[in-house]
Amino acid sequence: MSTVERPQVGEAPAPGHAWLVGAGPGDPELLTLKALRVIEAADVVLHDRLVSRQILALIPTGVLRLDVGKLGYGRSMFQDRINELLVGFAAAGHDVVRLKGGDPFVFGRGGEEALALAAAGIPFDIVPGVTAGVAVPEAAGIPVTHRGLARSVAFVTAESAEPADAGTERVHDWAALASIDTLVVFMAAARATATASSLLAAGRSPATPVAVLVDGTLSTMRTELTDLGSLAERGISVQVGRPCTLVIGEVVTLAPRIGAALSAASGSRVPRSARIAHADRPAGG
Repeated sequence: MSTVERPQVGEAPAPGHAWLVGAGPGDPELLTLKALRVIEAADVVLHDRLVSRQILALIPTGVLRLDVGKLGYGRSMFQDRINELLVGFAAAGHDVVRLKGGDPFVFGRGGEEALALAAAGIPFDIVPGVTAGVAVPEAAGIPVTHRGLARSVAFVTAESAEPADAGTERVHDWAALASIDTLVVFMAAARATATASSLLAAGRSPATPVAVLVDGTLSTMRTELTDLGSLAERGISVQVGRPCTLVIGEVVTLAPRIGAALSAASGSRVPRSARIAHADRPAGG
């Protein structure tokens, strides 16, 4: 049973501290050392739905843990309510971690939460996380930039705004996006077909290679290679709510070669700390 109580009206203790923490793309070993230290020192953790169970297991016993995650087009906690919880617990004197998948400032609403904390006078810090936009393609053997194939990359989200946020999201400029060498599309499960159709209408070739990446960096990760025309015509079969990323561009053609080599080496030895230490020694030392 947690010893942390919900903030009460009229309480005015010295404020606690808030941390906006990136948990990385899913693989618990991609959590940063700083993120782990902050999680272990928290009184309250407000976490997203897609933070892995292994990372949630690192939260110490006795810490109040609240799932404030969003679920595509289903049941969600509105952002204003999350801001209220974050500010409320910190204002009541608790050290609060807002734990997010990926990086807090990459489609994570971290900027909105930082503004809410600043407006309330709550001291806070930001702990960057490994963003899925780079790590998930890497796990499939896809570099988002590559000499001769891609000199530009853009990160976009396929999700629309929540009903409460109607009018606050800018519509994508598909003509501009169609000219970018590599597109990485977050939260793509429900709108993969619409994304492909919009790019085709903006002039992108139907032969453009596409990778559909599900459960990126996890042991259940699945990679499907297709092209933009086929994606627009047939769509994908991915349950809404599962993490799904699209990579669109010529860099996808590297996946069979690099991805196969990664699979062959999967589970191989991690460099020992002694080797890392030796690498810093001068020659002959």
